[in-house]
Amino acid sequence: MRTTFDTARAEALFASALQSSDQPSTAEVRDAVTNTLLALGLRGCAARVAAEFGDHPETAATRMHWAISTIGTI
Repeated sequence: MRTTFDTARAEALFASALQSSDQPSTAEVRDAVTNTLLALGLRGCAARVAAEFGDHPETAATRMHWAISTIGTI
């Protein structure tokens, strides 16, 4: 079951510069989430997600799936 905290972390990972093709380690994912939350805040991450879904829905859905899946494993 996904929590609000997991959702916020997934949004931060989505908004980060980290790419799924990088095959990031757990530490890299945690660092990316932390740094993105510090830089953008919760609302900034959510705004970035919304903008990407508006501008590029075909790739945003794939990226969000990756972010949710990745957060679920750490």
